[in-house]
Amino acid sequence: RWVRARDVSSSIPPAGAYVIDPDHSFVHFAAQHMVIGTVRGRFNRVTGTAMVGNDPRSSTVDVLIESASLDTQHDGRDAELRGPDFFDVTAFPRMEYHGTGLRHVGYGWIVDGLLTIRGVTRKVPLELVLDGTTPSKSSEPRRIGIHATGWVKRNDFGMIRGLLDEIGTVSARPDVLIEIDAEFLPDSKPPLPPKSTRQSN
Repeated sequence: RWVRARDVSSSIPPAGAYVIDPDHSFVHFAAQHMVIGTVRGRFNRVTGTAMVGNDPRSSTVDVLIESASLDTQHDGRDAELRGPDFFDVTAFPRMEYHGTGLRHVGYGWIVDGLLTIRGVTRKVPLELVLDGTTPSKSSEPRRIGIHATGWVKRNDFGMIRGLLDEIGTVSARPDVLIEIDAEFLPDSKPPLPPKSTRQSN
């Protein structure tokens, strides 16, 4: 990850409602390829909201990602990944993440949440770091930068085609890194209640 010009902070934003700026927010992934390599990509369309409570344990985050916005800079690979063996974007046009509560760890925070891909929901904790805030300007709301990281297994979401060729062996270890770089703005509208998800076994 690139070095920022400012130091990250172990604090959290002030209590209140926030909304993702979709033009300045990106969901990246890095997946093991043929054992020795890595394929990287991102999803270009992401929206979401966050509520930061006076008690961090009451905070929530809700993120929606358009599956068809997947982009690995290779048209053939992108078409394959959008197909039924992988993200199946026709049947499942969006992915969702719903997190509740913040736990302080080291220089950042952990949010415990549920990630839904292809209709399958799994527990996926995300580590959050507050990258900082823009200086206050009278004509613009203050922006807040957040970096989030988490790990998943393709097998947990039914993406098993050619999996052993990619990761080499059956393992309990995760094989895909998720990174989110998001900018949040204060949300002046009352938040909608989060959509409930049910964890699959």
